[in-house]
Amino acid sequence: MSDESLTVATHTWISHSPAATFALGQQIGRLAQPGDVLALSGDLGAGKTALVQGIGAGLGIADQITSPTFTLVGEYDGRLHLFHVDVYRLVAAPAEALAFGLDDLLGADGLTVIEWANLVATLLPADRLEVQLTWLDDLTRRLVFTAHGARHAALLHDLAAEMTP
Repeated sequence: MSDESLTVATHTWISHSPAATFALGQQIGRLAQPGDVLALSGDLGAGKTALVQGIGAGLGIADQITSPTFTLVGEYDGRLHLFHVDVYRLVAAPAEALAFGLDDLLGADGLTVIEWANLVATLLPADRLEVQLTWLDDLTRRLVFTAHGARHAALLHDLAAEMTP
């Protein structure tokens, strides 16, 4: 008997503009289900917030989504409640993240997206979708998606099917 929680799938996209990164995020927002967790990592300016803005648009969120670097968590209402977390400024990231209740957000009935998730990797649930964003040049980014668990593998499969021309 196989353990579906161990399911791992990967897919890579090349984005040639912030608009393309936004569009990819928009499709994620359309496909997201309650309890989904997206763990974003990458250098400053790699497109993490642009991806989250697209996710918000896909969820039907009308509010402007900005990086919650100083507030730690931005919350938005759409088709699903979006918890947009940014742990970049945390000094002792795992302990401080627990102190502000990250573990409660991860079990919430919405979509949780964490920027700089590599800083709190030990707190992430087994079933999640990791996205590594890498600069290729001024406009071009590589986005490597790694799904852990059956739910996020299905999300990645559906996303790949939707984004294939």
